[in-house]
Amino acid sequence: MRIFFLMMAMLFVGSVREGFCQETVLKYSGSGSYVYIERTDVRRYDNGKYTGLVSREVRSYIAPVSAPVGASAGDRYYDGSFFVDESTRRNLRETALGINGAVPSSFRISASGELVMLVDNGYPTFRSFPAFSTGHIRVGDKWQAKAERTVDPLNKGVFTKMPILVEYTYLKDEVLNGEEVCVFSAEWATRYGISYWDFGGDRDLKSAQGSHRATMYVSKRTGTALVVRDMVDETFVYADGNTCSFKGSISLFTEYPPAYDRRKLYPALQRIASVSEEELRNILEKPSPEKTAQSSAEKNSKSQESAKKSVAASAGSGSNLGSDAGQGQQAGAGSAKSASAAQGGATENSVQDSSSRKKRKSAEDVQSAVSNKTSASSGGDGGKSVVVENTSAGIRLTMQNLNFKPDSAELLPGENVRLDQIAQVLKEVPDQMFLVEGHTASVGYEKGEMRLSSERAEAVAKALIQRGIPREKFICKGSGGTKPIADNSTPEGKAKNRRVEITILE
Repeated sequence: MRIFFLMMAMLFVGSVREGFCQETVLKYSGSGSYVYIERTDVRRYDNGKYTGLVSREVRSYIAPVSAPVGASAGDRYYDGSFFVDESTRRNLRETALGINGAVPSSFRISASGELVMLVDNGYPTFRSFPAFSTGHIRVGDKWQAKAERTVDPLNKGVFTKMPILVEYTYLKDEVLNGEEVCVFSAEWATRYGISYWDFGGDRDLKSAQGSHRATMYVSKRTGTALVVRDMVDETFVYADGNTCSFKGSISLFTEYPPAYDRRKLYPALQRIASVSEEELRNILEKPSPEKTAQSSAEKNSKSQESAKKSVAASAGSGSNLGSDAGQGQQAGAGSAKSASAAQGGATENSVQDSSSRKKRKSAEDVQSAVSNKTSASSGGDGGKSVVVENTSAGIRLTMQNLNFKPDSAELLPGENVRLDQIAQVLKEVPDQMFLVEGHTASVGYEKGEMRLSSERAEAVAKALIQRGIPREKFICKGSGGTKPIADNSTPEGKAKNRRVEITILE
């Protein structure tokens, strides 16, 4: 009797497992950093006449960032850098290097797969795709969901948004590269200019029509579309009566950086990390995603508070030029503190020049002078002057108070020791990608700050390439003064905000 009940129990468990395998609940649970690729191979027809093949690849590097205070539970936030290789099929090793320039992007993805753009420069071109049915789904189930696509058929640099309604069908379960996936089909029609126009898009684009039939492989673990192959046939009509048609395929791929043993980094990090031995060991033990998110949120909250203080301080000074420029004006008025700011040279006088070009140059000179002065007194000679942190994107090395020539991205020789040490750290993880992000203090000249921060990130990457790190491992971006970690109203705060961060992506 006991054996009979045991056999019945085993049969019952087996039937539950079998039934469960046929049902799936898909939610977007996010991941760490990833590479997202859009590859287009289509035949082009102008006014019905075949004009050639179009080959295009957009390769992007996406890294998670901390959610803002008050964000909805389950929402994931990301920053992306998109690199476009159009038609020429250039060496992808060169294209993959962020030194060639990137299109920035920022977005959030909800648990249902809805993608909302925060910084929108046209990429990614597919948004909220795929989107999942709520509750359990079985093979054979169908559902519809709204999505969005951006297009720029004539490469004018103006993207037009097109809402689409996608019908999904759950085809089967498979294993792709060792990961359990759901296989879906997706179909939708291109319908633009009938009941919807994007008034922020290309005004010359009057209508579009066509069809899309896609097959996609979606990870059961993360809800990420690992592979999508879309067969497209669509035509765009312009105000001058010309038409442009495309027939072929658009393929989307998601790839993840490989895992690595953090403990290998300990000896190299120990030589440069400005944290205690215990803190360093804790950093190298990868925390849970929840702990990392909490820590990032707390840090982001403090950063926002510092930024608010900085804005309040600038407003209180009666100057709209930014705190650095405000200091220059005080010095020009004969302040006794001008002696300590004299290393900025004539930059403080040029801040008051009416020419925007000279104003921008002045801000950068002041920024460099203060940075150089601070770094000379704080271990810029190769001491333990690298901040090591855990982030949701990977281990981050922050180089503060870097020595550059004024108004320049040229590194001074005093940084050689520190760069040598960082190169040794990166050589311990040869399979990883490295995100190099430049930052400046905010002095009121956003374009100049963004350019300077990008150039300085590139300078650090090039210096590490010279030390034996493969060029294709680097992604470079500049964030200007948009991500302060300290109060911009004080010299000490500005010095902390002027930094280059290197993240070992994982």
